[in-house]
Amino acid sequence: MITVLFFAKQQEQLGLEKIERSESKLSVFELKQKLIEDYPELSLAHTMTAINEEYAEEDQIINDRDVVAFIPPVSGG
Repeated sequence: MITVLFFAKQQEQLGLEKIERSESKLSVFELKQKLIEDYPELSLAHTMTAINEEYAEEDQIINDRDVVAFIPPVSGG
């Protein structure tokens, strides 16, 4: 089981702050693909990904009990 956290616009799109997924041993890229299939309204373009509070690349493997956070772009002035 993994925990997936969403922030800002992603929370608005889903109406959720987090979800639990049974998958593990898949890459960040694979998880993104599964989430987009399950939640077509979700936009993960240009997001950064963190696993257990460490930035992760698309090919990094997600293990059981990991916490994955998708961090949308931040703009400010």
